Amino acid sequence: MIAALRAALVAGLVMTGSAQASEPTYKILEFSDLEGWERDDHLAAMRVFQSTCPDLDAPDWRAICAAAPTIGNPKKFFELLFRPVLIEDGKDMMFTGYFEPELQGSRVPTARYRFPVYAKPPEVRRGTQWLSRREIETTGAMVGRGLEIAWVDDSVELFFLQIQGSGRIRLPDGSAIRVGYGGKNGHPYRSVGTELVRRGTYSPHQVSAQVIQSWVKRNPIDGAELLRHNPSYVFFRTVNQVPAHKGPLGAMNRSITELRSVAVDPAYTPLGAPVWIEKKGDNPMNRLMVAQDTGSAIKGAQRADIFMGTGDEAGRKAGRLRDPGRMIVLLPIQRAYALLPEAVM
Repeated sequence: MIAALRAALVAGLVMTGSAQASEPTYKILEFSDLEGWERDDHLAAMRVFQSTCPDLDAPDWRAICAAAPTIGNPKKFFELLFRPVLIEDGKDMMFTGYFEPELQGSRVPTARYRFPVYAKPPEVRRGTQWLSRREIETTGAMVGRGLEIAWVDDSVELFFLQIQGSGRIRLPDGSAIRVGYGGKNGHPYRSVGTELVRRGTYSPHQVSAQVIQSWVKRNPIDGAELLRHNPSYVFFRTVNQVPAHKGPLGAMNRSITELRSVAVDPAYTPLGAPVWIEKKGDNPMNRLMVAQDTGSAIKGAQRADIFMGTGDEAGRKAGRLRDPGRMIVLLPIQRAYALLPEAVM
């Protein structure tokens, strides 16, 4: 899956709303209540939904997936077999964004490509603590062991690749290597954005992934030390089952799709369910997506992380996205009505 720690979390800026969490409430809406429903590309959403159908095991989901090819109109498919359910837990809605980094790299080290992307050493065990980031980078403990997947040209982008947990490495011949999370060294994560605020370098509202990256590049010696403030170190694996032109794997082990896949809290929203997004802010967004991913910063019924795509531009868009709105889950009809109190039914 794409990393649980998103770029917004790097900066220590993820917010969960001002209200205290409470027991979830459920309200069934009409499709006419969904702002912009008539204007969306339902076929695009249908294709994403069908890509995860093989992972939906419950009988009601299986029946819906089986019916999908028999209903020619995608909009009617959703309207006939689902009901929109607004699930709330007392917290304000918060949309953020995440992306898949793309780094420039090589299969062999050169003067330009000198920062290694490592696979996990065999002695690293889950739940145990190994060498810290500083020790890995300064003691040579990884050198000469054949653990290098590739070499990249930017240590800061490599740091953020570790935060995101997956990405693509673009090679000089135009091909690419996709890498995914392969393990970690067992040390706790520490936010370098929070550290810059603690030092008085920036105020909280100024910090973003782009600001951190720029500061480290302007201050290479102090920047390297700042990154080592985070002792956590992530190792990678090559992801050969997903072509480089497709999206990275989400929590359902399926490729996710730009602006059609969303990370949610599965305690409230079933993975694989269609979700209607009504995002406010500078760039409003009303569209049908599919809950295909999760994240440790994504907690609550009205909390979602929108996949913005791959590369620097997607990263800039993801870094700016922090907007209110609402999210409505589309559930099979019987499942939707089963959530309501008996007195309401």
